[in-house]
Amino acid sequence: MKIKFGTSGWRAIIADEFTFENLTLVLKAILRYLREENLKSLVIGRDTRFLGEEFSKLAAQFFATNGVQAFLCERDAPTPVISYEIRRRKAGGGVNFTASHNPPEYQGLKFSTADGAPALPEITKKFERYFEEFYAEHRRDPKPETLEPFENLVAEKKIEIIDPSEPYLKRVAEIVDADVIAKSGVKIVYDAMHGTARGYTDKFLRDLGVEVETLHGWRDVYFGGRAPEPSQERIPELIERVKERGAKGEFVMGIANDGDADRYAVVDSTGAYLQANQLLAILFHYALKNKPDWKGCVVRTLATTHLIDAIAKRENVKLYDVPVGFKYIGEIMMREDMIVGGEESNGLSVYRHIPEKDGVLACLLFVEIAARTKEPLSRYLQRLYDEYGYFCSTRENLRLSEEKKNALLSKLQNDTPKSVAGRAVARVDKRDGVKMICDDGSWLLVRFSGTEPVVRFYAESSSEKQTAEMIAIAKSWI
Repeated sequence: MKIKFGTSGWRAIIADEFTFENLTLVLKAILRYLREENLKSLVIGRDTRFLGEEFSKLAAQFFATNGVQAFLCERDAPTPVISYEIRRRKAGGGVNFTASHNPPEYQGLKFSTADGAPALPEITKKFERYFEEFYAEHRRDPKPETLEPFENLVAEKKIEIIDPSEPYLKRVAEIVDADVIAKSGVKIVYDAMHGTARGYTDKFLRDLGVEVETLHGWRDVYFGGRAPEPSQERIPELIERVKERGAKGEFVMGIANDGDADRYAVVDSTGAYLQANQLLAILFHYALKNKPDWKGCVVRTLATTHLIDAIAKRENVKLYDVPVGFKYIGEIMMREDMIVGGEESNGLSVYRHIPEKDGVLACLLFVEIAARTKEPLSRYLQRLYDEYGYFCSTRENLRLSEEKKNALLSKLQNDTPKSVAGRAVARVDKRDGVKMICDDGSWLLVRFSGTEPVVRFYAESSSEKQTAEMIAIAKSWI
């Protein structure tokens, strides 16, 4: 049997591939890596998914029994909080049980390195290889693991139960302009999506005296019967509530976090849902004009809007274009200062913060922007279009059989189209899927998800019509 660590960890369906037996073998693989690197401690956390407590407790018990100090989060905790806690404690890494925005039947394990960043492929490929070895051994001789009792390990302080919330929120207060928010009179509707950020995003704002109405602020392992992804179609109650209150003349906006709070969504005071591509451009521009201490480069993934490129070029900021996966953004953050780094799938981090997606911080920064400008974010976006040009981006996902997926990949890799929607392809990027950049600046990317059995089509041009045309053409290749 084989397992796969995708762009953000190992994800699988509970009781199918994600079982206690397979998990134990993955933990053995991680332990082998820790011993090779002489790493002695781990932060262990979870999101709100089914069996999260049991899986994280087993991990703490396993590592503590095997000589690794385990710092176990007392309740479900956001992914960025775990990342920050790894760095704060100078731990050897972190094990986080989360499938992020995947449907409720999934569970997952993400490993973060000592810098708080998602593990790079050279590490996760070791986990996959070690797992195969241990799985083969286990099939030949299935011996159960002998672990010390959990209570004994806690009493011996080999497992320490921790609450990482206060240090993290203190750090966020150093980044976000709390005074601007507190004095603005802005009101917030917050959708916690039954996830880990309840008691973080909303608490930070309430502590400033902001009026916050929280939706879905309790744990539900079924996430209300839908994937906890903060996409437009999955937050209808938030959008409707902001529209209702905005129609009454209130200075209100909506924010949301996904299941493990590494992603975010924003609904402005008009009830408009803004895409992550649009929000990243807004934050980048806002930081250039209002955060003078934030210096350095800007980083985007190859599936992210080229509006970032247009702003960077005009403002003379170095830009990095990296493969999809926040680990590649984190890799650059570790070696040089970065103003903003982000991806079109609603993940971002900022200057000298953690090298991991932080949806809690993202929500609060967009509240700050609205509080300072006293205008809908869609109006800010229009000013960017007026100044830097119009960019229309879209993405569509399709589930494909393995046969069709391989046929499409082979076609694109070996016989890449010379034109898309009547525009000549000027450059092809095959680092992650196949990206065709046309001579008019429009582009089309076809790539296969690292976390779900789907193919993703991304397109961007200067008009809705052309972007829709490009997506239709890409689908016709199947």
